[in-house]
Amino acid sequence: MTQQIDSEYRIERDSMGDRQIASSLYYGIQTLRATENFPISGIKPLATYVDACILIKKATGIVNGELGCIPQEISQAIIQAADEVLAGKFRDQFVVDVYQAGAGTSHHMNVNEVLANRALEILGDEKGNYKRVSPNDHVNYGQSTNDVIPTAIRIGGLLALSRTLHPALETAIATLEAKATEFQDIVRSGRTHMQDAVPVRLGENFRAWAQILTEHQNRIYAASGDLMILGLGGSAAGTGMNTHPQYRARVVATLAELINSPLQPAPHLMAAMQSMAPFVNVSGALRNIAQDLVKISHDLRLMDSGPKTGLKEIQLPPVQPGSSIMPGKYNPVMVEMTSMVCFQVMGYDSAIALAAQAGQLELNVMMPLIAYNLIHSIEILGNTIAALTQRCIQGITANQERCLAYAEGSLALVTALNTHIGYLNAASVAKESLETGKSLRQIVLEKGLMSEAELAEVLNLEQMSQIVPLE
Repeated sequence: MTQQIDSEYRIERDSMGDRQIASSLYYGIQTLRATENFPISGIKPLATYVDACILIKKATGIVNGELGCIPQEISQAIIQAADEVLAGKFRDQFVVDVYQAGAGTSHHMNVNEVLANRALEILGDEKGNYKRVSPNDHVNYGQSTNDVIPTAIRIGGLLALSRTLHPALETAIATLEAKATEFQDIVRSGRTHMQDAVPVRLGENFRAWAQILTEHQNRIYAASGDLMILGLGGSAAGTGMNTHPQYRARVVATLAELINSPLQPAPHLMAAMQSMAPFVNVSGALRNIAQDLVKISHDLRLMDSGPKTGLKEIQLPPVQPGSSIMPGKYNPVMVEMTSMVCFQVMGYDSAIALAAQAGQLELNVMMPLIAYNLIHSIEILGNTIAALTQRCIQGITANQERCLAYAEGSLALVTALNTHIGYLNAASVAKESLETGKSLRQIVLEKGLMSEAELAEVLNLEQMSQIVPLE
């Protein structure tokens, strides 16, 4: 399999021939071929995706050792090598471009080769001596790219959700709720169709956003349940060829312990291998929250617009100078960044949908694209929400006087008069107010439609802007 030609290089052999590889490298000949074949984007595998693959290899190493499928000393060496990678070592050895061979075989072999060569070192042997520890026969025993990669996407998705998106959402929701309490007594003019509408409480705007994010988080939790059903053990085509009879159940149970998640074996391994529906489902939930985050970001930009010629009902915290030519200008950069990330997530969702329907027969070969887009979407959304919360939402202040002035000057206050003077009379009052500049109150009194005491009660902004409670 290998021979040393000097201290700097070794020769490795695969079914296509021999290649010279630097002795310092932990990856081997198949990884080398992949780096030559796919110089596409320069984007390397996400750290979370590597973690997922390594966790699978650790679980399979444990179970195959316990079942006697591979020698115990090799099992222990693979486990130790996996733990070292999970601790942050050898990360520069995972080098295959995101856009690579179908199904993810190139990345999968990259993982197998790194673990095999590190296991050889642990056993006191030379890298490349695959007769002692083989990437295929030991690290990959009972496995195939076709069941490992869809499992890695599931595990990677679960890891990304627990590490980034869910914590960020929980903090964002709590921060929005705190702002809702802080701003609860501030009345502002509502706006529909970008035109004046009835008054609302600024605090309720923030509470509504907190509720929106809470509902999205629940949708994501529900969708991610599909990721806990694993087809690991299906081997090449979903039949479980070359696996021990106990392997399937034990490897899923071991992996569940490693990530502290209630994973289960898929009821039909072939179905779990072929269908990308779980990833489409999670991606759809991400697209859904991204769409509302864009809306919230745009609302914050509008409410902060100005400072002299816009609404300026709130002040987003300035975090950097906003112009290379206009002194003293500050832009809402955190919400602008949020929208851009959300647009990217929506684009990734479209690509995932296309890739999911592009499989044929026993395999979907577009999994590398799905793996990157799904995990990356989760992570950039989580990082974005965390940054938006810390650098923007926490520091928002309200311009109470400006809010009140808009609310008091809104023609939409006439809506409160409907049940007292009728819709047509109210519309006539609003039209006259707009044409003459007179206040609604003055016109109603001049026309004798209501008494001053009645008007004071009906046009009470505090009462008008309260949400009617459920009975």
